[in-house]
Amino acid sequence: MSDTEIGPPIALVTGANKGIGLETVRRLVDQGFHVYLGARSPERGQPAADSVKAQFLQLDVTSDDSVEQAVAFLQKEHGHLDVLVNNAGIVGPRREPQDYTADDMATVLMTNVVGYMRLIHAFLPLLEKSRNPKVVNVSSGLGSFALFHDLDRIESRAGTVPYAASKAAINMMTARLARLLPHIHINAADPGQTSTDLSGNQGHSIQDGTDAIVNFALAGPDGPSGTYADRTGELPW
Repeated sequence: MSDTEIGPPIALVTGANKGIGLETVRRLVDQGFHVYLGARSPERGQPAADSVKAQFLQLDVTSDDSVEQAVAFLQKEHGHLDVLVNNAGIVGPRREPQDYTADDMATVLMTNVVGYMRLIHAFLPLLEKSRNPKVVNVSSGLGSFALFHDLDRIESRAGTVPYAASKAAINMMTARLARLLPHIHINAADPGQTSTDLSGNQGHSIQDGTDAIVNFALAGPDGPSGTYADRTGELPW
């Protein structure tokens, strides 16, 4: 833990040039955080960051070099990171079940799961210098086996095979890391069906979709870890 931390808490949100990521950035800025808006494209990321008074950070979660450069930058600028929000993700192709290929699965997992692990591994030394380090992994109810088996829930009939599998992997990764790294609060947030490009603009408001993420990010030192929740409360894994 750093004894030199001053100023606002530092947060990084990945995949944040639009949708849930951008709204998360906006809300954390409003809460007094110095927020880095991570995105691959400066052409999209810089205007998005400017629109919410955040700082753009070029970041490709599928690239070791890109992530290492981001870590080096934050190390130089602040020497620590308080909140990492792993949000960058892709839905992947939508096909008939018999038409999914190994490449389809690999593409989705490389961004949605391997990308999350790449960020956690790379930023762990900076998180460990925070007084209240937190990782929020943006997941989905589509990754819950319990919700899948509840036929009254939309999770039982929605979602593609690669996307749902990636969110189930994120859930287990979150649960395991939270147990193995008890000094860091690591949680999984389900935005629910939120009106964004990914959902075809179906679902509740984007603010509602970021409630669980922001709640985890704002939690104090005695806050939850190893928890899977949406805006209404804890969910079954």
